[in-house]
Amino acid sequence: MPLPAAIFWDMDGTLIDTEPLWEIATYELSEAVGRRLSLEKRLETMGGSFANTLQICADWAGVTYDDADATRWKDGMYARMRELLSGDIDTNPGIKQLLISLRETGIPMFVTTNTERTLADPCIDSIGREFFHDTITGDEVPAGKPAPDMYVEAARRVGEDPKRCLVFEDSWAGMSAGSAAGCKVLGLADEVPAGVVRFDPKRFVGANASDVATWFEAMS
Repeated sequence: MPLPAAIFWDMDGTLIDTEPLWEIATYELSEAVGRRLSLEKRLETMGGSFANTLQICADWAGVTYDDADATRWKDGMYARMRELLSGDIDTNPGIKQLLISLRETGIPMFVTTNTERTLADPCIDSIGREFFHDTITGDEVPAGKPAPDMYVEAARRVGEDPKRCLVFEDSWAGMSAGSAAGCKVLGLADEVPAGVVRFDPKRFVGANASDVATWFEAMS
């Protein structure tokens, strides 16, 4: 059973469990902007770019801001994230062994994350940069997720039709981006957009490259 032509991995929440850290920093950002986000509004920021998160915070607080405000708040949030990420970063259950199995097949794999390069690189190093053909971060494409740009670019770099590429994503923004690009998307969430196949991340535990081929074939 053939593997997909390439695999594109979201990072935060999919490869590693950094979402609790982003939650802390996002709530603190919303308080700095003027009003702490509700749980529902916080969920809307998951997987999105900083610009998207800031706009949600500003709308929730009923405030307007200029470029200087945005730069100040971004610098503060990223400094906080660097502090939160300074500890050990472990891959999610089953991920490391699956990456090892997939690497042995030679299939090109990417990290495709809305996190900007300055924060993404330490995480990628902890996961194991050697597993990946390339990495694309949110500040390296015209528009981050939920726009499809990142996945269109990843498919372009491997010279493949997006329809032959598999995406693992856990956020609504990321799942929407992969689907809009034309990729096959396995969504690691209770609710997924139309065209995305819901996937229980517990299935990563004990999985190998053959299992990925089976999952991909079932989507075709």
